[in-house]
Amino acid sequence: MTSPLARIESHPQEAKQLICIDYEQFIALVKLAEKHHAEKCAEIEKNKIRIIAPGGGRKPDISPKEGVCLCLVYLRQKPIFEILGLLFDISKTKANDTFNYWLGILREILPASQIEEVKADSEKYQELRRILGEYELIVDSAEQAIQRPVDYQEQKKYYSGKKKMHPLKNQFIVLPNGEDIVDVCVGQLGKTSDIGLFRETRHKFDAEQKFIGDKAYIGENKITTPHKKPKNSEISQLQKEENKQLSSRRISVEHMICRVKIFRVASERFRLSRHRYSQVIMAVSGLVRLRLNCSYFLSVNT
Repeated sequence: MTSPLARIESHPQEAKQLICIDYEQFIALVKLAEKHHAEKCAEIEKNKIRIIAPGGGRKPDISPKEGVCLCLVYLRQKPIFEILGLLFDISKTKANDTFNYWLGILREILPASQIEEVKADSEKYQELRRILGEYELIVDSAEQAIQRPVDYQEQKKYYSGKKKMHPLKNQFIVLPNGEDIVDVCVGQLGKTSDIGLFRETRHKFDAEQKFIGDKAYIGENKITTPHKKPKNSEISQLQKEENKQLSSRRISVEHMICRVKIFRVASERFRLSRHRYSQVIMAVSGLVRLRLNCSYFLSVNT
C-alpha cells in the first residue's frame, strides 16, 4: 500500500486533494514544524536526568515529515485511527499519539488569526487595532455538530432548537475580500445567538471599529446589516439594491468559512474528545491562513 507521503512526493499535484495545501506549502510547513520539534526536543534533553547514553533507546516509528503528513491527512480526510495507522504502517494508538503531538506543533507555529499573532505584544496589538479601523470587517458564525452528550442535563446545555442538533458555534471575522482571518472564536454553545457571541468578543477591537454582518446582527452599533422586510410589507427597490451590494461584500466571510470546512474534521460531526475541539479548529484556521499567504508565514517564522 502506497503511503500518503509517498503519493504526495511522487505526484505533487495531488497534494491539495489529499492534505488541502500545495506541495510547496507542505514542504515549507514541514521545515517550520521540524525546527519547532527540534527546539522542543532540545529543551527536554536539557532537563532530562540521563540513564542511558545519548542516542540510545527506542528510535521513533515515524519521521517528522510523516508526522506532519499524518496530521494533515486526518484533518483533511478524517479517517478512523485504525485506517490512519494502516496508511502509515503504525498502530492505531501510535497514529492517535502522533496526530495529537503534531497537532500541538501546528497550533504553536500557525496563528489562527491576526489578533492571535500579535496578542502577546501589546504595542503590535494596538497598532493592529489602529490599522483594522481603516476597514469594515466582515463577521459571521457557523455551527458544527458534536456527538450528543449522554447526560440529559448536558444535552440540554448543548442543544440548539434552531438547528435541531447539538452543535458548537464558531465566529469568524475577516478582512474585506477575505484576504485574511482577523479573529476567530471557537467552541461556543450552539444555542448562543450570533449577536450575543459578537458582543462577547467586541472588546478585542477599537470602539469605533466598523463591521458588516447579516440579519442576525441587526440592532448592534457600528455594524452594517441588510434591510429587513417589514411585516406585511415589502422593502423598496433601492433597499433591495443596497442589500444586494452588501451581500456581494459580505460573501467573503462565507468563502472563508467554506475554506475552513474543506477540512472534513471542521465540517462533519466532530468525533474527537470535546476538549480538543478548540485546538483542532484553530489549527485548521492556521492552515487556511497558510494557504492564503504562505510567503508571509515563512518570513514571520524564519
